[in-house]
Amino acid sequence: MAGDPYQELGVTRGASADEVRKAFRKLAKKHHPDTNPGDKASEEKFKRVSAAFDIVGDPDKRKKFDAGEIDADGRETSRGGGGGGGGPWGQPGGGWSPRGQAEGPDVDLNDILGEILGRSARGGGQGGQGGGFGGFSQRGADVRAKLEIDLEDTIHGAKKRIAFSDGRTIDVSIPKGAEEGQALRLKGQGSPGRAGPGDAFIELTLRPHPIFRREGDNLVMDLPVSIPDAVLGGKVQAPTPDGPVNVSVPKGGGSSLRLKGRGLSDAKGKRGDLVARIVLMLPESIDAELETFAEKWRAERPYTPRKR
Repeated sequence: MAGDPYQELGVTRGASADEVRKAFRKLAKKHHPDTNPGDKASEEKFKRVSAAFDIVGDPDKRKKFDAGEIDADGRETSRGGGGGGGGPWGQPGGGWSPRGQAEGPDVDLNDILGEILGRSARGGGQGGQGGGFGGFSQRGADVRAKLEIDLEDTIHGAKKRIAFSDGRTIDVSIPKGAEEGQALRLKGQGSPGRAGPGDAFIELTLRPHPIFRREGDNLVMDLPVSIPDAVLGGKVQAPTPDGPVNVSVPKGGGSSLRLKGRGLSDAKGKRGDLVARIVLMLPESIDAELETFAEKWRAERPYTPRKR
């Protein structure tokens, strides 16, 4: 990426994890290749913000970057530099020799040439093969793949295996707090090239859940409750991403129940809540006794639910 990931995402160094996620979500949606077909500038921007979020969106990598232990590409630095500052292209004490080797920490010369010439030197449509600019060999092309994950994977983290078109398979670590549309960067897992392989970008798509719906960091679901339990109160079993639990329905029912810490997870593992919206369920069959009771109730104690 060779830049400041904070600047790439448009956030300050003191931004909260939630602010970082919101900034990434907004930029990823704006520049996603599927919404900008053929727009190379948007594609490159999408790559950069994805790489930036890979650093700043991960608490451990962010801490190391801020301490100058890794650069903006996630590579270890030979000395601290305050999160990639101090030299050109975000490299501490940077500089490069004509052979493309940094005198300090490694600098990707092809990326620098690509920036100067206004296009990527990693191959793109050229597939990363053949000669590079000014006689420099090109790195292999970046490859892209989509990986469908479950809601539970974003809460607890997971490992998923993905197969590439060339027959390779690799295990991908899904971090806690993973977002829809987030691209995980796997360095050196792209197409081979004379100057080394490119990278792989794995875009995450969230499989719709049959029970839970997402609202920010919270999850929402419908909780079926019988009329007697709603009127008299009682214990009912409710599904959660961590397994079923028994919850108390208060006398009179109410409209919803909140289960603290049972929602989505952020990158640090902090959980949102699960909101269970009570849905009254009639018995499968209505007998004469219930009909008589309802007719009498409607005549003697009418009420309109919409006014409550």
